[in-house]
Amino acid sequence: MQIPVTTSGRIHPYHPKMRPLLFFEHMRLPAAFVLLASSHLTAQVLTNHGEPIQVAYPCAEEDLQFAGMSCTDDEACAIYLELSSVVAEGKKILVAGNLHSSSATLGSVLLLSDDSGATWKEPAARIRGSALDQVQFYNPQTGWAAGETQYPLPRDPFFLLTTDGGASWRHSPLGEEGSAGAVQRFWFDSAQHGEAIVDAGKTSESGRYLSYESETGGESWTLTGKGNQLPKLRHAPPSVENPDWRISPSKDGKAFQIEQRAEGKWMPVASFLIEVAHCRIHAGELKEPAPPPDDAVAPETPAANPGPKRKK
Repeated sequence: MQIPVTTSGRIHPYHPKMRPLLFFEHMRLPAAFVLLASSHLTAQVLTNHGEPIQVAYPCAEEDLQFAGMSCTDDEACAIYLELSSVVAEGKKILVAGNLHSSSATLGSVLLLSDDSGATWKEPAARIRGSALDQVQFYNPQTGWAAGETQYPLPRDPFFLLTTDGGASWRHSPLGEEGSAGAVQRFWFDSAQHGEAIVDAGKTSESGRYLSYESETGGESWTLTGKGNQLPKLRHAPPSVENPDWRISPSKDGKAFQIEQRAEGKWMPVASFLIEVAHCRIHAGELKEPAPPPDDAVAPETPAANPGPKRKK
């Protein structure tokens, strides 16, 4: 059975058949700042014991409702982890991805290890409806993760950036709020200067590919070009992927493996379960109102209106 994915493979659509209740519409906040109800789980430390690590997902009802998911005892909803990109800097390993069902992206996932894969944590809160696709460390203190909101189509591309080694992450939008597109590629050739290309889609009136440049370490971005031909990153190497690190499925297809190449061989560093939860929402039971206590005083019944008196 093939595990559905919603980012790199994009086997399934980004959104469910029905339009979910968008929590951020009522809050009047940018979509990227709407966090999953399970964001408190980012404080947990995941220990690598050699077996696939399970990223927690508590099946919060408000998150499932956001995604338009109907999960019952008869038809539970499977939740999957997808890992899209890995980068390493010294003992630090950074992995980006998302959590999703078979029909909708639920939220972004950022995993960080400071000890070569022995323990892992989520240093940034999960962003509802979004996925993280690419990561880069320029040095042990400075790094970036690129992503986008995926409902109803890729839109609101953004960066998460850190300048304290991954202890904290800040959100930086790329373009105007509500703009279509996803980050196709990006690269920082210094801690301050970086370039990014956004794929705005074939129907974009201003051209499919938008070029951006930052002189502030990703805190702000300037649009520098538009066109229908995929441009090159002027200061990036031919390949921005580290050839000595990769993400690959396990032989049984149940986990993603983080691997490092050493002496011509791929060595496992850590692995993460793909199927992380089965969610069920139990229907509430109707309850009869409690009977009044025996000593309760019954309310007086108002007298009937006698109406006007007739004249004799």
